[in-house]
Amino acid sequence: MHSCNYRIYYEDTDAGGIVYHANYLKFAERGRTEMIRDFGVSNSELKDYHNILIVVRHIDINYNVPVKLEDMITVESTVSEMGKTSFTMVQKINREGLTCATLIVKLVCIDSDSGRAVRMPQFLKEKINEQ
Repeated sequence: MHSCNYRIYYEDTDAGGIVYHANYLKFAERGRTEMIRDFGVSNSELKDYHNILIVVRHIDINYNVPVKLEDMITVESTVSEMGKTSFTMVQKINREGLTCATLIVKLVCIDSDSGRAVRMPQFLKEKINEQ
């Protein structure tokens, strides 16, 4: 499992001081990006040197407990399933030990020129398996 911490700012909230629902996607994206960076790979490196992009194919979100202005959250990311061209992650957004939201995210490796699905590079599979 990989984790990152973020503080909730005014820009993340709605008029009631509660995190706007679409911003959970932003927090999850940051968590995924940091996880890949911690593997020693960056998204720009995947594109520039391997002609690969990792894109979201599908997301399911379950909102449990609201997150509010100035809360500190932890985004936990775990790869739960891996295929030839795709992998699935479970991401939890937690506050003070409570799971505020759970995201099931299906990601696919695509060729950056054609947009077609391609096999995940072996080195990336190995990094994911090491987690």
